[in-house]
Amino acid sequence: NCIFHIASTNQKGELSKMELPKSMLKEPIPMTEWEEKHPKWLLYVVGVIAQYIPDIKEDQSLELDLVICGNVPLGSGLSSSASLEVAVATFLEYVIGPEMSYSSSTKKDQESSIQRALRCQKAENVWCNSPCGIMDQFVSSAAHEGGLVLIDCRTAEYSLIKMKSPAEGETNPVLVVCNSNVKHDIGGGEYPVRVQQCKSATSIIQEAFPNENIKLLRDITLEQVEACKDKLDALFYARAKHVVTENARTLQAKDDLQSGNWAQVGQFMNESHASMRDDYEVSCSEIDALVEWAQQHKGVYGSRLTGGGFGGCTVSLVEASEAESLMEHLTKQYKEILGQDCDCFVTSPGAGARMAM
Repeated sequence: NCIFHIASTNQKGELSKMELPKSMLKEPIPMTEWEEKHPKWLLYVVGVIAQYIPDIKEDQSLELDLVICGNVPLGSGLSSSASLEVAVATFLEYVIGPEMSYSSSTKKDQESSIQRALRCQKAENVWCNSPCGIMDQFVSSAAHEGGLVLIDCRTAEYSLIKMKSPAEGETNPVLVVCNSNVKHDIGGGEYPVRVQQCKSATSIIQEAFPNENIKLLRDITLEQVEACKDKLDALFYARAKHVVTENARTLQAKDDLQSGNWAQVGQFMNESHASMRDDYEVSCSEIDALVEWAQQHKGVYGSRLTGGGFGGCTVSLVEASEAESLMEHLTKQYKEILGQDCDCFVTSPGAGARMAM
């Protein structure tokens, strides 16, 4: 059997106790049946544990006492679910041990990070009914201090992109994150709709270019999208245009991050937000206001929505010396003009999940 005692500071320390036979964790537990007995958020934990049940010998049991302390804002587009999943997975791998767990936290190679991310994605897709991609779990699993992660979602390969080190006496820009406090739910909103719209656009463009080996929107050029504009519904055209141009911006930003061309990185961020707002339509008025105010502020290179959209947070690339001023400006404007409170903080690229001994 698997016996769990789980408490979270985000849930006022309320303790949840459960004892489940290992056989029960081989298939997802129906949501209605689960919610009769346990809080919904625990599925993110139990779903991850289920991915590691095959690593445990048949005659062994698993008993865990977990206390979860988190400071990632919930439902804000900052990957709180992925951070929880990967933290649980990393801890589990340490408990189970490298001789039993394939993606062990004691291994630091790429394959281990990849497999951990894939397991956590499966937990969210299957157990939590959330059709998320792999990015959030990947970053939480593979990120290194001072760098960004460039992910190829087709091959599940990644590379670590180091931001250019500042010259002596200088500092790199920082990231200011601003939480609009407009909540979003990736599992129950428009996200699955966008996925289907992209698939529909891909099918139409595939028919127009049957010899191009097009499988996904990533295989399509902007010229091909434009060539199919008359064949595409206006909505499908906009969705395809966003994905194609966003992929191009991402690949181009890699070189600019490494060379320290912050102005160009900021421009890509601004273009990205405009595309998410107008073509992908996943922004909202509160987010648009925060982005606009940031873009107009001294020392800001660029600003955009981050996360799945429909609320959540903005992220702005700003000179370190102007970060405090920017946060004061955003909180003041948000309160005076929209009558609401937003929460801001400064951050920079850090490492992913790890054991602190």
